[in-house]
Amino acid sequence: MRTLIIAAVLTVLPFSASAKDDPKKEAVEAREGYFTLLGANMGPLAAMAKGETEYDEAAASLYAANIEALTMYDPLIHFTEGTSLDDMDDTEARPKIWSNFQDFSEKYKELQKASSGASQAVKGGRGNLGAVVKKLGSACKSCHDEYREK
Repeated sequence: MRTLIIAAVLTVLPFSASAKDDPKKEAVEAREGYFTLLGANMGPLAAMAKGETEYDEAAASLYAANIEALTMYDPLIHFTEGTSLDDMDDTEARPKIWSNFQDFSEKYKELQKASSGASQAVKGGRGNLGAVVKKLGSACKSCHDEYREK
């Protein structure tokens, strides 16, 4: 857990320095850093589940634990008004996030639920891992399909 926190801080620090004078840019960079960390853990899990890499129970459990820890953080505070792709460059956030913020929030809660217990659930073989990745991927996809520009 300590390693995850240090990694998160080190990931966000360069963004914070460059966006210091622009709160909107800082919000976008903070949420992008957060989602980059999620993806950095989801990617290896998905590769293991698909058989693209060898199943490694310890590594799978660590990646899943990182996702569990990350989803305890609430990134929604970084979705401030005026930070959609209609307002700024370098974001994929669709404007409908803010007109449907309750639904957007609910979709994030679904990701939190999907990640709960994942570090234990991935143990026992690729089949168990696949079920967890499917649940996590579905939660991610439901939000991406609706609220993220491709």
